[in-house]
Amino acid sequence: MQKPIPVNTPWLEGNELKYLKECIETGWISSEGPFIKTFEEKMAAYVGRNFGIAVSNGSAALDIALKALNLEKGSEVIMPTFTIISPAQSILNVGAIPVLIESDETTWNMDVTQIEEKITSKTKAILVVHIYGLPVDMEPVLSLCKKYNLFLIEDAAEMHGQTYNKKPCGSFGDISIFSFYPNKHITTGEGGMIMCDNPQLAERCKKLRNLAFEPNGRRFVHYELGWNYRMTNMQAALGLAQLERIEEHIKKKRYIGKKYNEGLAGLKKIQLPHAKTAYAENIYWVYGLVAETEELANETVKKLNDSKIGTRPFFWCMHEQPVFQKMGLFKNEKYPVAEKLARNGFYLPSGLGLIDDEIEIVCNCLMK
Repeated sequence: MQKPIPVNTPWLEGNELKYLKECIETGWISSEGPFIKTFEEKMAAYVGRNFGIAVSNGSAALDIALKALNLEKGSEVIMPTFTIISPAQSILNVGAIPVLIESDETTWNMDVTQIEEKITSKTKAILVVHIYGLPVDMEPVLSLCKKYNLFLIEDAAEMHGQTYNKKPCGSFGDISIFSFYPNKHITTGEGGMIMCDNPQLAERCKKLRNLAFEPNGRRFVHYELGWNYRMTNMQAALGLAQLERIEEHIKKKRYIGKKYNEGLAGLKKIQLPHAKTAYAENIYWVYGLVAETEELANETVKKLNDSKIGTRPFFWCMHEQPVFQKMGLFKNEKYPVAEKLARNGFYLPSGLGLIDDEIEIVCNCLMK
């Protein structure tokens, strides 16, 4: 009888247990402890940034990043419609307005050729989200930010170890973020990190993650609102152990992608992920597929699930989110490429713990 193949299995074969044991034995289990600073410094060095600020999750990192930029209420922030809800939520939380961009049907990222026409006098930032395995084409975005004096917010939640023209993702934004959810290339269970080069911005992010305590003021006296978005020493211990093996993780992800590409080469009526662009090789954070029709996607997912093979649907577009429609946002906006991705896209088991036999089972089931 076939064992279930989950959509994600983490890979915990480094110093995770050793470092967690140290946390327990020393009593440093909370948001204070030596692993936090070490993880922040080493992650920042890996990405080529001056500062890393560890937080409780990727959405928390976005909340802090948006608030730290002190955008005026009513400011517009350009972002993709096809992504997880967190960026739009964080934009709205600071009183700004998300302005949406259509997707590129090859890379599934935001179509950067459509950004400039959405820039107005109210535009203050562009928020890019690198989707699924290939990065956003950053050169045109960087040029627009320089031309119009805009902040660049970089959501690299899924892109540990990916590069754009050989420069690390997460190194481009005025402020950038990562997530360390269990399906990421580096996991802390839950967790995230903010990256920047500006020391004043880094200090502001540290303050906001810690209930906006005044660094040199009396404790429990507050002049603004922040969050309790701190990372624990135990999470940082996990993250450090994972970071030590990041090159192995990247190699394994690309190996999984290659095996799927080979096993599914003859698949009809379903788009495989693009292997590379002029500026990046796919890192296959997840192995995504896009069916020609929504009916075919639903039928395929059902047959995979009936065979105990885990799948996940793609993100749902921001302009079609019921919560935003209730708020009167994005009225009459249509983005056909993104809508097709959302309706017809799904991804296969892609975790770092995936083994060859499981990949073969998934490929055989799909081809059948």
